[in-house]
Amino acid sequence: MYFSAEIYEAVITRSLISVHTHRPHAASFPYPLFAGSRKPVFRIFPAISVHTQQSSSVGSTRSTARATIMKLVFLLLFLLSWIFCPLCLANIDAKSEFVSLAEMEDALLRNLFQGYQRWVRPILRANDTIRVRFGLKISQLVDVDEKNQLMTTNVWLCQEWIDYKLRWNPEKYGGITSIRVPSENIWLPDIVLYENADGRFEGSLMTKAIVRYNGMITWTPPASYKSACAMDVTFFPFDRQNCTMKFGSWTYDGHMVDLVLMDFQVDRKDFFDNGEWEILSATGARGNRKDGLYSYPFITYSFILKRLPLFYTLFLIIPCLGLSFLTVLVFYLPSDEGEKLSLSTSVLVSLTVFLLVIEEIIPSSSKVIPLIGEYLLFIMIFVTLSIIVTVFVINVHHRSSATYHPMSPWVRDLFLQKLPKLLCMRGHIDRYHYPELAPESPELKPRSGGRRGGQRGGAHGQVTSVGKEDEACASMMEKAIYSVRYISRHIRKEHFIREVVQDWKFVAQVLDRIFLWAFLSVSVLGTILIFTPALYMFFRIPPPTASETPPLH
Repeated sequence: MYFSAEIYEAVITRSLISVHTHRPHAASFPYPLFAGSRKPVFRIFPAISVHTQQSSSVGSTRSTARATIMKLVFLLLFLLSWIFCPLCLANIDAKSEFVSLAEMEDALLRNLFQGYQRWVRPILRANDTIRVRFGLKISQLVDVDEKNQLMTTNVWLCQEWIDYKLRWNPEKYGGITSIRVPSENIWLPDIVLYENADGRFEGSLMTKAIVRYNGMITWTPPASYKSACAMDVTFFPFDRQNCTMKFGSWTYDGHMVDLVLMDFQVDRKDFFDNGEWEILSATGARGNRKDGLYSYPFITYSFILKRLPLFYTLFLIIPCLGLSFLTVLVFYLPSDEGEKLSLSTSVLVSLTVFLLVIEEIIPSSSKVIPLIGEYLLFIMIFVTLSIIVTVFVINVHHRSSATYHPMSPWVRDLFLQKLPKLLCMRGHIDRYHYPELAPESPELKPRSGGRRGGQRGGAHGQVTSVGKEDEACASMMEKAIYSVRYISRHIRKEHFIREVVQDWKFVAQVLDRIFLWAFLSVSVLGTILIFTPALYMFFRIPPPTASETPPLH
């Protein structure tokens, strides 16, 4: 039986006292091992038995020498037991040494990391290659910045490789098969995001890594990346974007560290939906970049994003459509109203404001013009033409003979007779047409009758007086006829001027009706032609990409 050093020291002390007094008693030993024993035998060391006798016939000198020898012997035995006791305890089984699982794991960590160098690539031979299985798990699509062409994502980087220096036998450590260690204490592949836009190429949190007994290390740190993404805003706001994230080792070439795609699809089980963008597909592919004699493997993940256009449709496209139809209604207003130009100018200013809003959203690029920008430019040109046409129609409306604008016969025939029938308008009726008065007035004839003839032979004075009266009456009649003729000519001129004014007003109405239908047709056709390709791209389902799941290494 084996005891600790404290027990040995206590037993030896008691033994020396007993030998010195020559009276060893069981009661003098407080330990149960010697209780009830009357024999002067110390069972601690079976090879040594000390006999004490009464010193009745032996001299005092001999007793003193014997006691001194016994002290030296016990002191020598104590020293030997103190030296060789750890060697005996070292033979104890590991299961009896550890008291708890924590102590077992503590001993395992001390044994694994004793002399471990985290800067050294864990390989057995010089030409060995460490294969790192790499996978991506996206948790949130934070933002897609079209202006700065950036994509912000929160992802988890799944990495697995084998470190032969971190292996152990689970049977020797209480069945422990895996441990969690700080990632700062082990060798890590320096995998970074190549297309980083904020200078934080790693961008990951140094979380703990899971180490298994066979040397397999699993490290899944979370990371927040701002990656560069070339935006194609041709069909904005019905656009789709293809943003990529390229990962690879920064310093190791393909002969030192090889990347193996863990899964073709990006894990989206814990993805938090974005209110503006929808991820149609997220796939990965492996590639190699040649740099002289060395090749650097990398893994590229492609994210096909589709914009959800409800916000822009309600607050941008529908108001633009309304403004375009307001432009059409300008031609339905009467030309007498002065609000025609005011309405057109207000629509033009509103479109300019919308164009400034879009300019703050889309990137400043001269390669492509976004769809909504094309539509706004189309409407602005549309409104500008409507203003020009409105000015022309108002000018036609206010034409008259007083402004020296006589109407040509072909204009009268085309706009007053033919076009109104085609445009379902009432024909123009000339209500102010009067026949020309006779250029010469009838002559006044003298009276004739029997009375005047019967009196021809009357007095000469009476004949003379009657002639003068007739002449005076004729003169008055001529003056009256001249006055009537003047009044008739003046009325005829006023009616002619009114007739010309009404004719030009009717021509202006015909022009308004023509431009109304023309602008309405152009507006509808232009809207359909501009938005049809965008709607086709938006509702088109991308074809599935044929791919194979990469093998597990």
